[in-house]
Amino acid sequence: MRRALLFGSLLWSLSSASAAEPARVQVLKAARLFDAKAGKVVTPGVVVVSEGRVVGVGPKAPVPEGASVVDLGDATLLPGFMDAHTHMTVEPGPDWRKDLIDGFQRTIPEQTLDTLPWARATLMAGFTTVRNLGAEDFIDVGLRNATARGIVVGPRILAATSSLSSTGGHCDYGNSFRKGLLAEDASRGVADGPDALRAKVRENVKYGADVIKVCATGGVMSLNADPDAPQFTQAELDAVVDEAHAHRRKVAAHAHGAEGAKRAIRAGVDSIEHGTLMDDEGVALMKQKGTWYVPTAFAFFGIKELADQGKLPPDTVAKLRAVDRRREHVLRKAISLGVRIAFGTDAGVFAHGRNAEEFALLVQAGLTPAEALRTATVNTAELLGVSDKLGTLEQGKLADVVAVPGNPLQDIRVTQKVFFVMKEGVIHRDDTAATSRAAP
Repeated sequence: MRRALLFGSLLWSLSSASAAEPARVQVLKAARLFDAKAGKVVTPGVVVVSEGRVVGVGPKAPVPEGASVVDLGDATLLPGFMDAHTHMTVEPGPDWRKDLIDGFQRTIPEQTLDTLPWARATLMAGFTTVRNLGAEDFIDVGLRNATARGIVVGPRILAATSSLSSTGGHCDYGNSFRKGLLAEDASRGVADGPDALRAKVRENVKYGADVIKVCATGGVMSLNADPDAPQFTQAELDAVVDEAHAHRRKVAAHAHGAEGAKRAIRAGVDSIEHGTLMDDEGVALMKQKGTWYVPTAFAFFGIKELADQGKLPPDTVAKLRAVDRRREHVLRKAISLGVRIAFGTDAGVFAHGRNAEEFALLVQAGLTPAEALRTATVNTAELLGVSDKLGTLEQGKLADVVAVPGNPLQDIRVTQKVFFVMKEGVIHRDDTAATSRAAP
């Protein structure tokens, strides 16, 4: 009996493994394909995939005999979407006070398991690569590794581990509690002074950080840090960027206020996140230095939904209203000046899986639909330093492919209706297959 159980278990393991492996050659067909490099739609859409990589694109691509064909009909094939600003290890519940208590009572393994449906929702929405900007207890590193090993269904993750913060700053998660209440009064990423911050960068890299996240100003969701207040000196930010770049890690700076953002830009950060209160000088400085801008426009809509439902602390609501008055002006100014824009949503301050709602807001602010699609493909790939593998559907790149109904250049909101998702040649979602199986 025991032998039979072991043999059955072995068969199940082998079948599960083979189900997760890509077919040898797959041909994806659709009415259209979005050429992210050129920023245009071409017809018909054909992508040939072998062993997890794109081996041919376009109707003249050679197709080996016996290839598996997936015909998606009146749809558009696109590179897998990328989100440069997520928080995969959190999601708001119906009561912010309960969220606070749960964070203390749930063990780290339980908190890690909580991330699994969020990772899956993100992938099923068409986002095959994300950058996780800040997480405690190395949960994002564990989730990244488990996803890479195929244990967890989710997007490819670039992890930041703990965000760097000044004492009492936006990313000092102990800043709203009385002194002595917690075993550690500050988050692991808190440091003051250039040398101490260099040490924190080294520590983050030591424990697996792909990117360094620094909180250059106060924020909206923290309880005692004004969004427009700078929280590091110029010398401190200079040290963070110099040390991170020495370790070949890029730096993402959370920044709302004008002065803190300009200090971060002068220091040489690779991207400004949010930037809601930047002045014209700051936006022009980004253009001059080639700094990427990740506006996270949908975050503010997601947070407003929570505020309107009474699910946020009153102080947070007040800060949200103040920041939101200028947010779109800054984004429009950046677009008009030609600042480089990458796609990021801040998913985790709202429910995961809604990332694509950012596209329509970028178009509303002045980008064309093609430009908006490029922010989540070629642009974000360049920001993340993965352009050699991702961002376009080209021969030799990883086969991350999504499909949406119709033509996204005519209606950008179809990006919210992803029905096919492939990551490295493995099909994780195909609603047409489910429909055909259900048919009599």
